Amino acid sequence: MKYPFNVLPTLADVEVIYCPVLGAIGVPINLLAIVILSQGKCGLSKCVTRYLVAMAVADLLVVITDVILRWLIIYFPVSFLDITSVCRLVTVFIFVATVSSVWLTVAFTFDRFVAICCQKLKTKYCTGRTAAVVVGAVTVLSCLESAPWFFKFEARYIFNNLEWFCITKPEYYSSIFWAAFEIFHRLLTPLVPFLLILLLNTLTVRHILLASRARRRLREDSDGESPSDPEMDKRRKSIVLLFTISGSFIVLWMTYVTCFIYQRIAFMSNSYTPSPAAGTIGYLLQLLSSCTNTCIYTVTQSQFREQLKKIVKYPFTVILRSIKK
Repeated sequence: MKYPFNVLPTLADVEVIYCPVLGAIGVPINLLAIVILSQGKCGLSKCVTRYLVAMAVADLLVVITDVILRWLIIYFPVSFLDITSVCRLVTVFIFVATVSSVWLTVAFTFDRFVAICCQKLKTKYCTGRTAAVVVGAVTVLSCLESAPWFFKFEARYIFNNLEWFCITKPEYYSSIFWAAFEIFHRLLTPLVPFLLILLLNTLTVRHILLASRARRRLREDSDGESPSDPEMDKRRKSIVLLFTISGSFIVLWMTYVTCFIYQRIAFMSNSYTPSPAAGTIGYLLQLLSSCTNTCIYTVTQSQFREQLKKIVKYPFTVILRSIKK
C-alpha cells in the first residue's frame, strides 16, 4: 500500500517493524542481565545487585507487555488477547511494568545518592535487606496505582456470552475522577521521577566535585604529590554506572516528558498542540529504554563482560566437548 507524503504513516510503518525487533532483542538481553546479575559475580554490592536485577525484571515485563503483547493485539486481531478481560489485564500489566521500571530507577538513583553523599546513613540504608524492602514496596504500590486502568474499558461485542475487544467507556471522557486520576498518573510517571533523578544527580555531582577537591588537597599536603587513589577509583566506577543508567533514562524519556508538558500547557491555554508524531517518537524512545541497561552494564562493568562471555561461549564449549567424545 502506498502512503501519501505524510510523517504519520511513515511512523506507523516504523512502529510495525520496530516493536517486533525490539521484542526480539529486549527479551534475551534482559534475561541475560537477570541471569548474570543474580549470580552475584560482577563485583557489585548486594543492594546494587538487587536493584539492578529488579530493574531488569521490570524492563523484561515492559518488553513482554508493552511491546510484544500490545503489538499482537493491534496487528493480529481476533485472538484470545482480544477477549475483554484479557485485554484489560494486559493494559494493567503494561502500566504496572512501566511504573515499576521508572520508580526502580529512582530508587536505585536515591540509593547511590545516599551511598555517595550521606555516609552516616549509608551503613543503615544501603543494604541488601533495605533494597529488597524498597523493591517490594515499589512493586506493590505500582500494582495499586495501576489497578484503576482495568475499569477504563468495556466490551465492544458479546458473542456466545463472551465479551470481546476493549473500547474506552464514555464516562472516561466526562468523569472528574478519571480526569484527576490521569493527571495524577502522568505526574507520578514519569514527570516526578524525571525531576527527582535530575535533582539527585545534580546533588551527587556537586558532592563529588567538592569531596574530590578536598581529598586531592589532603593527599597532596600529606604526600607532596597526587598518586592514584583507590577509594576514588572505586567511587568513580559506581558513579559511572549510576550516571549512565539515570542519564539513559533521562535522554530516552525526554521527548515523552516534553510532549506531555507541552500538551498540558496547550490544553489549558487553548493554543496549538504538538504534532502526534512527536508523541509517537517519544513513546518509541521510551520503549527503547527497557533494552539499554544491559548494554550499559556491558560497557561499564568489566566483570559483567566476563560473565557474559562465559555464557555466550558455553553452548559452543558443550558442542566441542560432545564432538571430541
